[in-house]
Amino acid sequence: MTDEQDIRRPFGLTLLTGLYLFFFVVTVSSYGKPLPFLGHIYQGATAKAIIFADSLVCLYLFLGTFKRQSITWYLVIFYNLFEIVNSIINLNFITVQEIERVIGERVNQQAMVVNNIIAALAILLLTQFIFRHKHYFSNRQKYLF
Repeated sequence: MTDEQDIRRPFGLTLLTGLYLFFFVVTVSSYGKPLPFLGHIYQGATAKAIIFADSLVCLYLFLGTFKRQSITWYLVIFYNLFEIVNSIINLNFITVQEIERVIGERVNQQAMVVNNIIAALAILLLTQFIFRHKHYFSNRQKYLF
């Protein structure tokens, strides 16, 4: 990657980098809270371990996008598709009663479904943008540093 490429960083890539920084911050801030993951709600040490691993992945995606690393293009697409599949599985296998028991409040099922569908569609559109702009990820180095 040359200095000229750094100066002419596309605005879309800058926004994408900021988005993955935001995802990292949100993931880290959820440390210690219950976590819906692949059809189960995890709590305690298991939830902390999954959130820690997800935080590391989000940090890598942020740094890889910032450095325009080509392997990050593949990882971002895989991560986004995995998040969509995880949302679909959670909606199908975690009951509203189970969520209410864990958080201790009433949950509007329709709002939960709509919010998950909107989030999945947003991630799908984001993935389409990333897929179409593979040329932004021009750094062919294997390692971030």
